[in-house]
Amino acid sequence: MSHRRITKRKAVLAGAGAVGIAAAAVLLPQAYAGQEGARSDASAPRKMSAASAAELLQQLGEQLGESYGGAYYDAGKQQLVVNVVGDNNAIDVQVKKAGAVPRSVDNSASELSAAKSTLSREATVAGTSWAIDPRNNQVLVTADRTVTGERWDRLEAAVKDLGPGMARIQKSEGEFKTFLEGGDAIFGGGARCSLGFNVTTQDGSPGFLTAGHCGVAAEQWSEEAGGAPVGTVQEAVFPGAGDFALVTYDDPATEAPSEVDTGDGQTVAIARAADAAVGQDVIRMGSTTGLSDGQVTGLDATVNYPEGTVTGLVQTNVCAEPGDSGGALFTADGSAIGLTSGGSGDCTAGGETFFQPVTTALAAVGARIGDGSGDGAGDDNGANGAQENGGAGGDAGADDGAGAQDGGAQANAGANAGADAGPDAGNQGGADDTGAGGADEAGGDAQGEAAGDDGGAHN
Repeated sequence: MSHRRITKRKAVLAGAGAVGIAAAAVLLPQAYAGQEGARSDASAPRKMSAASAAELLQQLGEQLGESYGGAYYDAGKQQLVVNVVGDNNAIDVQVKKAGAVPRSVDNSASELSAAKSTLSREATVAGTSWAIDPRNNQVLVTADRTVTGERWDRLEAAVKDLGPGMARIQKSEGEFKTFLEGGDAIFGGGARCSLGFNVTTQDGSPGFLTAGHCGVAAEQWSEEAGGAPVGTVQEAVFPGAGDFALVTYDDPATEAPSEVDTGDGQTVAIARAADAAVGQDVIRMGSTTGLSDGQVTGLDATVNYPEGTVTGLVQTNVCAEPGDSGGALFTADGSAIGLTSGGSGDCTAGGETFFQPVTTALAAVGARIGDGSGDGAGDDNGANGAQENGGAGGDAGADDGAGAQDGGAQANAGANAGADAGPDAGNQGGADDTGAGGADEAGGDAQGEAAGDDGGAHN
C-alpha cells in the first residue's frame, strides 16, 4: 500500500526553531573568498539568503560574547542584522567585515533569555506566551482573551518587574489552543491529525513526524477514520520541551517520499531540515486551510496551553485553524522548518501560530529528513551549500560558493541564534528556560489533546 499521499505534506522552506551558536564548519574568511558576486569592499553589507545568514551567524555569534543582542534577517534587503549591545566600534567593525549590518541595542541575548526564565517562574498561566523579538530587542509577551483579572495582573506585574525596555505585552483576540480536527488527515483513537514530514529513522525504517499532542492522543494511526492502522507512535513529547511525535510505518516497504503535497497535484520536494530565522518568509500547508504564508516573528517561544506549557517553539504570523496541527512549515526552496503546534485566531482574522522546530524534533528522535542525504540544522556546508557568499539572491538557486543555498541551518540561526536559542531547554512545569532547545517550563499533563490535530500539512 502506497502512502505517498500522506507523505507528501511536510516540506521545508524557511527556518523555524532557534539554533545555538555552535561553531560552523566553514571559517568566516573562507566563507566569502572568491565568491562570484562578492563585493570588493569587505566591510559593505552583503546580500545573502536566509540560510546563508544563519550560517554566518553561527560563526559570528560566538565571537561577540556578551556584546551579542540577537539578530534577524531583513528579507527585503537580503541582509543579516546583528544587534550589538552598546557602542563598541571594534565589534561593529567585526560585524561589518563579516558582511552583516551592526545595530546598537540595550539588551544582550543572555539578558533576554534570563528574562524569559523569570517569566517562566513567575507568570506561567494558561493563555500566555513569550518569545525573544530581536527586531525590538525585547521579550514579546502575548496574552490571549482568557487572561483577565488576577491572571492579567500577575502577568503585567512580572513584565514590569523585568525593568524598562526588557519586555512588552500584547493582547490576542483569540485563544491559545492546539489546532485539532481537520480535513484530509490521519486518524487514531478518535483523534484526527495531519502528517508532517516523512523521515528515515535510526534503523533505516520509514516514518513521519507529526504534532506531539497527536502522538499522546493515540498509539496507532490510519489514513481513514476507522481504517486499518498504517503507523505506530514510537515517541511523543507534549507538553514540555516541544510538541512532536515520531510515527513509524508498520509496513517497512511503505513508499514515503520526502515532499509536501501543496494541492492540485503539486508537490514541493523537501531536501533538508533547517532552523528558522526571525524575518524569514515561510509557508504552511494545512489539511483544513491549505497553503498560507507569512514570516517568522519570534524564536524559542514558550506557550502556556490549557494542557500544559510547551517550550522551544517558533512564533509566526502565519494563520492556521483547527485541523492544521502537525502540518508542515517549510520554505519555497524545500527546507523543512516546523510542525504546526497551535495558536490563536483563524485565517480570516489572523493571529499567532506556533511551530515545533523540525531540527529539534529530528535530533530528539534520531531521525533524518527523507533519506537523510541533506537534512540537519547546519548542513549548509555541503551539497546544500552555504551559499552565503554575498551572492545577491541566494535564496533560490545554486549559488556558487559552497553549494546550493539553504543548507540545513537556514536563517534560523540567523535570527536569534546565540543565546536566544538556548535558554529554555525544556524544563517541565514552569521551570525556567534553561537548555538547549529553548524549552522553558513544561508544565501540565500530557493530556492527549483529544480531537487530534490535522496538522496543516495536507496529505
